[in-house]
Amino acid sequence: SGNIPRKPCWTSSPSGRKSERNGQPITMVEDLQHGRTVHSLARLLTLYNVNVRYVSPKSLGMPEKITKLVEAKGISQKIYDNLEDAIAETDVLYMTRIQKERFDSEEEYKKCCGQLVLTPQLMTRAKRRMIVMHPLPRVFEISKEIDIDPRAAYFRQAEYGMYIRMALLAMVLGKC
Repeated sequence: SGNIPRKPCWTSSPSGRKSERNGQPITMVEDLQHGRTVHSLARLLTLYNVNVRYVSPKSLGMPEKITKLVEAKGISQKIYDNLEDAIAETDVLYMTRIQKERFDSEEEYKKCCGQLVLTPQLMTRAKRRMIVMHPLPRVFEISKEIDIDPRAAYFRQAEYGMYIRMALLAMVLGKC
């Protein structure tokens, strides 16, 4: 389908063995129904020994074909109704935006918006070493105050992705 799964920075390990992830809880948040990045990420995570968590508005949950694939690979999955319950036990929080362009009406879109916003207050419940990732662009799902939190990894994530794309283009064009 044209998706090229990108290897998230936390998945690297010296030997690349699945057992080294040790049940690390990875939580995906917001529009899991339409988000290509979370679909690719869920597939990628089946290569590691992690626990996958989902938090989304009810109408935007992870598609069944993805959850069945993850289940078939023996990966633990859990669905949360709210971010408050999920964040305390999360090592990697992968936020996404609700994609307005995927809705038939403004009314439908507004029903889902604002339910899952990462705020500084919510971050007080998170682990000190948790990281927050986001494929960008963001809308309002992450408070701008989070940008200065050392756990905010989304700008580094975007920068690293740029370098990867530069290297891939150079390789494809025979420049390296």
